[in-house]
Amino acid sequence: MLALLAPAAQAAAPEINVGAELLRVVLSLAGIIALIFAAGWLSKRLQARTTPGGRRIRCVETLAVGARDRVLLLEANGKRLLVGAGQGGLRTLHVFDGEVATSDEAAPPAAPAPGFAELLARWKRTP
Repeated sequence: MLALLAPAAQAAAPEINVGAELLRVVLSLAGIIALIFAAGWLSKRLQARTTPGGRRIRCVETLAVGARDRVLLLEANGKRLLVGAGQGGLRTLHVFDGEVATSDEAAPPAAPAPGFAELLARWKRTP
């Protein structure tokens, strides 16, 4: 009786093409990874559009001076303010008078970075 059921059980089981299944899994994984990269790219593009065009206050620089305390340099309406932020709240430490220098005027131009050929030549010259 078992001999008669064995061929019927084998005929009922579908044949699995291992190569096709592996290809399906790899393509699905590649599609998911592509979706993740596309979502990251789209997120970065959407965040770049929110520029501070209409804002009058911006944070120029931040420095942590303790575990929960920070010093912030803010620019508001053409003035710069030094603000301390901590557990007690915010406190104005100093208001800078005068015109705010633009980033082009404040920093001297940096020397251009040496090229790869120049770095390689320096490395070869050193004993």
